[in-house]
Amino acid sequence: MAKESMKAREVKRQEMVDKYADRKAAMKAAGDYIGLQKLPKNASRVRLHNRCKLTGRPKGYMRMFGISRINFRQMALNGEIPGVKKASW
Repeated sequence: MAKESMKAREVKRQEMVDKYADRKAAMKAAGDYIGLQKLPKNASRVRLHNRCKLTGRPKGYMRMFGISRINFRQMALNGEIPGVKKASW
């Protein structure tokens, strides 16, 4: 389980990216690279990191489901994810 502060930091970064998105696009289109450098570092989309919605785990994230591989496996075995079952042959 990730620390609450790490989850909060990711949420804060996402809000900042959303806040500056229009301004960044306008500056980029105009070629104002000096203005782009003056924006906060956390306003960049590159600094975002995907995290599991349930535990906040940053590694092993499955984009299609929004959860980590560990939670996905547990939920699939319990039958909580429709259409997913364990393979056997």
